[in-house]
Amino acid sequence: MTGIRDPRTAPHPPEIHGHGLTLRPWDPESATDVDAWLRGHLDPEFRRWNTPIRTITDTASAVESLEAKAADGATGRAMTFCVADAGDGTVLGQISVNAIDRVLSNAVVGYWVLPEARGRHIATRSLLLAARWAYDEVGLHRLELGHALGHGGSCRVAERCGFRYEGTVRGAMWEEGRRDAFRDVHLHGRLATDPEPEAP
Repeated sequence: MTGIRDPRTAPHPPEIHGHGLTLRPWDPESATDVDAWLRGHLDPEFRRWNTPIRTITDTASAVESLEAKAADGATGRAMTFCVADAGDGTVLGQISVNAIDRVLSNAVVGYWVLPEARGRHIATRSLLLAARWAYDEVGLHRLELGHALGHGGSCRVAERCGFRYEGTVRGAMWEEGRRDAFRDVHLHGRLATDPEPEAP
């Protein structure tokens, strides 16, 4: 696995290898990346559990979103990885380390997997890789993830990756497709000192 100590000063964005996957930066100029990003956000299962701050409905908005992600990565505020098959480079999903706070030494992780890649532990394997990068290369102490109450798949990914359930946070996420109503969230957390589970 390779990585960097501080994304703000690195000449190249990080690329991570392991568990049969490659985690690399998304490329806003790649038609393949833009198409995968758009399909991921239009997927009904994604939309059931997530209401992103930035609405992505077409190619133009997908490009704009990826450019914003690249800008965040350049400043060290967040790092959004394209999850790809290590063998043939097929795009499988995304995983991100968001809201990086270097004072409190924590961040928030999020992930999604394209429909055709589900059922292969892609989210679990990519979360294990991203967490190790965040602890070892960025030097963070704590990672959090939250998912809408009832999202059993995401809950299982969190638990398999050693993110302990820490409680239910009331009204912490928008309801499906709305920005005027809220739903509860399961909060999970993992410390750098917690044991690292084996990859499936």
